[in-house]
Amino acid sequence: MLDSPLAGAAAWSAAPPQRLAAVTGVLTDIDDTLTRDGAIEPAALAALERLAQAGIPVLAITGRPAGWSEPFALAWPIAAIVAENGGVMLRRAADGTLRRDFAQAPTERADNFARLQACAAAVLCEVPGTMLAQDSAGRLTDIAVDHSEFAQLSAAQIDQVLAVMREHGLKATVSSIHVNGWIGTHSKWTAAEWAVRETAGRAFVPDEWLYVGDSTNDQLMFERVPVSVGVANIARFWSGLRVKPAYVTAGERGVGFAEVADALLAAR
Repeated sequence: MLDSPLAGAAAWSAAPPQRLAAVTGVLTDIDDTLTRDGAIEPAALAALERLAQAGIPVLAITGRPAGWSEPFALAWPIAAIVAENGGVMLRRAADGTLRRDFAQAPTERADNFARLQACAAAVLCEVPGTMLAQDSAGRLTDIAVDHSEFAQLSAAQIDQVLAVMREHGLKATVSSIHVNGWIGTHSKWTAAEWAVRETAGRAFVPDEWLYVGDSTNDQLMFERVPVSVGVANIARFWSGLRVKPAYVTAGERGVGFAEVADALLAAR
């Protein structure tokens, strides 16, 4: 548990209730924000249920693959999951089945897939000790290298992976567990715009939403969403964050997310 806010951020408990009352929906990362070791924490799942009962939509945006995300898009009380850092949106259709939409056209995805596999092979060849993420089989629009889930890479190795991906023309970011690379202009920000438009039927207005995350690949959202929150385990990445969240919770992972939900509900 975090006893005091990290430098540059306020404690989440200090967030003004009147500001929270203006928030109409929640955007959130998944890994190490809702989950621990790949499974959603009970506190986070209960918080999602409370938000759904209150009519507050939750949209999850993750670097995880579509294949990994699909069962959660159906099981969790959320409006949608945008997987692969904005590449694929997953949600329940009106008949209860899974709906899958892509940010890119089929021919573009096919061309990019071949380039992504070539880049993955280059990473494994050029950076000793690397391995692809174990969820790679479910990836449709990106690649991922494990740095903290089942393998451990040093900061220097992570930098090498990023360099190889960028040499191959990929956009690359670091999550709490993976180094993700993809081709295209999509991002967590475009994912938010897309998901809000498609699920809520209106334009994405950052002041009306709150964002919760835990690592360096959340910085774009911390920068552009005024009510941005880091769960306490963001301390691991704090010194390397160019843009920091406005607030930090006392609890880590799903417990921290539950703090966010409770304050949001209390402000209504």
